[in-house]
Amino acid sequence: MPLRLEAKIPLGDVKGRIDHMAIDLARQRLFVAEFGNDSVGIVDLNGSRVSGRIRGLKEPQGVGYVPSSDTLYVASAGDGSLRLFQAEDLKEVGRLELGDDADNIRVDNAGNRVVVGYGEGALAIIGVTENRTVAEIPLHGHPESFRLESGGSRVFVNVPDAHAIEVADRESGKVIAQWPTGRSSANFPMVLAETSRQILVVFRNPAMLTAYSMQDGVPVASARTCGDADDVFVDAKLHRIYVSCGDGHLDVFDNAGAFRLLARIPTASGARTALFVPELDRLFLAVRASAHEPAAIWVYRPDP
Repeated sequence: MPLRLEAKIPLGDVKGRIDHMAIDLARQRLFVAEFGNDSVGIVDLNGSRVSGRIRGLKEPQGVGYVPSSDTLYVASAGDGSLRLFQAEDLKEVGRLELGDDADNIRVDNAGNRVVVGYGEGALAIIGVTENRTVAEIPLHGHPESFRLESGGSRVFVNVPDAHAIEVADRESGKVIAQWPTGRSSANFPMVLAETSRQILVVFRNPAMLTAYSMQDGVPVASARTCGDADDVFVDAKLHRIYVSCGDGHLDVFDNAGAFRLLARIPTASGARTALFVPELDRLFLAVRASAHEPAAIWVYRPDP
């Protein structure tokens, strides 16, 4: 089995949907956006337990941790806020009002920036030093997953409402390309495979994993995958792709050339958000509470 379940870390009395996660590697802590619980859980990975919780949020969706300032950023859909917490003691140290449906967060460590998707179509670029919005990039619909190019200034954005992948320039603040997705729709998860210069996108309708050229957006490969996907990751060491799906599966693909399905691993219904941490060689899957089991983080170890 290419992914082996090695632990289940209970989250306690957490109900409803669980959204995205972020990692504090130095302290071995996982931050979990507990959307339905209006909270962020702090999971001590060494102790396999919840060590704290930030409460009083409004439907938190995105979390991002910035090591240089030791700050946790939390984006909440319910009130459109971006709240800042000092990671050591979880004390709130700032708040920005972005707009409706504040969502995914990406950290640009090299540029000392945090990028947040929100509203009917925009990315806010936050200066880590200034703790304010330094630029905004208008889009043609609400941004779902987006990724920052490491060797340049481009950001690739899934915009399902526009049936497109939009490419924006972080320096100019403008959309520089729009790549239509054709008959495929509901493009939510995205990851960059920069060694092969590809963008990997997962569609929900139909359920497909598709690779596009980073240069011009031309589709170069595709394969059917599990349904209701929300996250996709590249394991560069093992040349694999992991897709987490709300239909209760993790799909594992071989990424050495054409996509080949290595395994479809049963998980739990609604468990569609995950985080792969290469430095720990672990994939963390957020599993919401059910009639049979409490909410938990399932920890998977890749096997060669």
